[in-house]
Amino acid sequence: MKDLQHKYIDAFSSGQDPVLEWLERQTNLRTNHSRMLCGAVVGKLLEFISGMIAPKCILELGAFTGYSSICLARGLREDGHLHSIEINDELEDLILEAHEKAGLQDKITLHIGDAKEVISTLNKQFDLVFIDANKREYCQYYELVFDYVRPGGYILADNVLWDGKVFTTPLPNDAQTQGIYKFNELVKKDPRVENVIIPLRDGLNLIRKKM
Repeated sequence: MKDLQHKYIDAFSSGQDPVLEWLERQTNLRTNHSRMLCGAVVGKLLEFISGMIAPKCILELGAFTGYSSICLARGLREDGHLHSIEINDELEDLILEAHEKAGLQDKITLHIGDAKEVISTLNKQFDLVFIDANKREYCQYYELVFDYVRPGGYILADNVLWDGKVFTTPLPNDAQTQGIYKFNELVKKDPRVENVIIPLRDGLNLIRKKM
């Protein structure tokens, strides 16, 4: 039933443009982890959310091949900018090529390195933060970015349902599942925010920092 639902959603949602189609093909050809790509439906949702917020400054933790970067950057206001952090330097050429094909090379700055070390060096206030990096470190990312998010700003975290592992009993002991579960628990208990989990693909946690 879940697979049928996903196919139906794909069939009746807007598809990819030629740039994103190209990037999906290149991701499959040039990486060993194409499953990590957010895909057309989640990508369009990211574009819509960004467009509704019309952010001046976005922070992305975990670019992979740049698909989500492009989708998020398309919602920036005219003078807006996106800072994207990716730890895998082998992906740099593909990411930058994708930014250029999308015509967004002047709107996105790619930082290669560990997000935990890069975040504090940016010294920016963000309207929107997208977390899609090491699942074991989601709680750390959340605490590190929180003070850089403006009041009323948003944090989006991907993969928060983690293929259903986070709601199985007993909870698996692997570090990724534990990391995601603790992150969702942390957000739920945080009086500084309100949130909703969107059960699309592998789950998005949409978090709003209270004014």
